[in-house]
Amino acid sequence: MFPIPSPRTGAGDPARTLRLLWRDPAAVPRRGPSQQLSVEQVVASATVLADAEGLEAVTMRRVARRLGVAAMSLYTYVPGKAELLDLLLDAAYLRMPRADTTGQPWRQRLIAIAAENRTLFQAHPWAAAISTVRPPLGPGQMAKYEHELTALDGLGLDDIQMDAALTHLLGFVQAWARDAEGARAEGGRAEGGRAEGGLDDEQWWAANAPVLAGVLDPGAYPLAVRVGTAAGTAHRAAYSPAHAYEFGLQVILDGFGGLIGDRDR
Repeated sequence: MFPIPSPRTGAGDPARTLRLLWRDPAAVPRRGPSQQLSVEQVVASATVLADAEGLEAVTMRRVARRLGVAAMSLYTYVPGKAELLDLLLDAAYLRMPRADTTGQPWRQRLIAIAAENRTLFQAHPWAAAISTVRPPLGPGQMAKYEHELTALDGLGLDDIQMDAALTHLLGFVQAWARDAEGARAEGGRAEGGRAEGGLDDEQWWAANAPVLAGVLDPGAYPLAVRVGTAAGTAHRAAYSPAHAYEFGLQVILDGFGGLIGDRDR
């Protein structure tokens, strides 16, 4: 098996990766008697595996098996696993729906950007686990970046602040998506739905509450007990992905409002 060594983009050969991302004719094999596949078919097959089983399932051998070819033949199309990860993510970016929010208030524009990324991570949970400190820089990435920056254009922020504000917003959505997927995978309720297997959050707390009450001294942890009880009662769980998303997004937007207002003044 050949698992992807680490879930981060930009780990492969930069020149070869960029040529593949932009489908440079010199980097993309031409179809012919010995070239029965395309880079798009390899990426599509890998995406199906990642969606169904996670990034751990994306190996050259598994992808080749799905395509009905020998594993070594895939290296004709993609140099290695690291480059394949960049292609996977950039292809997902390229397929993202992009709402036209022209003329809408800046808050609504940013809410739409956050929602688009939330939808991406819900469709492809593996994407939330990938570090993009070195972004793929393909056509999908660039189209996404250009589209998202328009939500911040004309607000009085300089270019560095626009990039930082967008990075902060997208980082929040990605971190939320990782936590929400973790809650779902552990048998908790994500978005109000119960995951298969195990106890849902309400059942888990019901089973543990008597034990906790017997060992926890409210006098030693008054704030923890009071706040934790209030939150647990409100959410019927220790963590509510829906509440965490709405609360966190509003805090970020309020912060942006302060920054924009300060510059206006």
